[in-house]
Formats: sequence, structure tokens, C-alpha cells
Amino acid sequence: MTVPTQPVRIRPVRSSDHRAVMTVIDDWWGGRHMADMLPRLFFEHFTDTSFAAERDGELAGFLVGFRSQSRPAEAYIHFVGIHPGERGRGLGRQLYERFFAAVRARGCAEVHAVTSPVNRGSIAFHQRMGFDIEPGEARADGVPVAAGYDGDGQDRVRFVRRLDPATG
Repeated sequence: MTVPTQPVRIRPVRSSDHRAVMTVIDDWWGGRHMADMLPRLFFEHFTDTSFAAERDGELAGFLVGFRSQSRPAEAYIHFVGIHPGERGRGLGRQLYERFFAAVRARGCAEVHAVTSPVNRGSIAFHQRMGFDIEPGEARADGVPVAAGYDGDGQDRVRFVRRLDPATG
């Protein structure tokens, strides 16, 4: 991504965004294989609570999240990606705030998310965004984790943030 010349534009995701995300997702995660975690169905069935950010005609970031079907007062942020050149400029915060507003309008009172315990940047970001780390039955580098949350050896840090009905 070059030096930005235009402001970022955030809009609901479209089915066609899936291809653009798949072309960058592994690179944005430093070569880790992440594409399997984000099938096209998210870009087709959760468009009212998932967002793409563009700057200068390029994908700058995205957030995929949804309101829980089983627990309608809860929402879940499934996946967020920010172009490495956009990090530290507030785009992640903008995407999260857009999501909070969308799910609050649908009656949600809290938002959940998870991350890998090795992703220290994600842990710090969620805490700056007002998320609390949920208790876990194990610890990784001093952080509570849900052991085996996503399968054997797939521990996760679980987060929750309560939404203020007026402001998020």
C-alpha cells in the first residue's frame, strides 16, 4: 500500500470481496495459512454486520462478524484483517466501532471475540478497545486461555465487551 491520498471508506462486505481477501490474507498474517478460517459463506450471509475498508481503491482492511443466532443479545467478531501499511492508524478501531453500532442496533448487549495466545498485538488491541479477557482453565505467558478451544493444541484467549446501549 502506498502513502494514502484519500480517506478510508468503510462499507458492508459483498460476496465479491471474498476473492480480494483471499489474495492477501496469508500475507497479512506473515505467511501463516489463515484462508481456511474465512470461507465465502461469511461474505454472503453476514453482510449486514461485516465490513470492508478501502483506501485509494485498494483493500485496507475488513471485519467479519455476526449476531449470535442462539444468543440474540450477543455478537461475535470472527475475523479482522488490517493491511500491514494501515496498522496503527486507527482503522481497526473504526471497523470495530462500526460493528458495535451495527449489532447494538440489532439489540446486542455484548460482543465476543477470540485470538491465539501468541498474537500479543491482538490481545493488546482488544484490551485497548475495552474488551475483558474471560477466565480460562489454563494460562499462556500469564494470559488466561481456553485450552483446546478450537481443537487439540488450539488454545484461545476469549474476550467479552459489554456495549453501552447509547454509545457502544
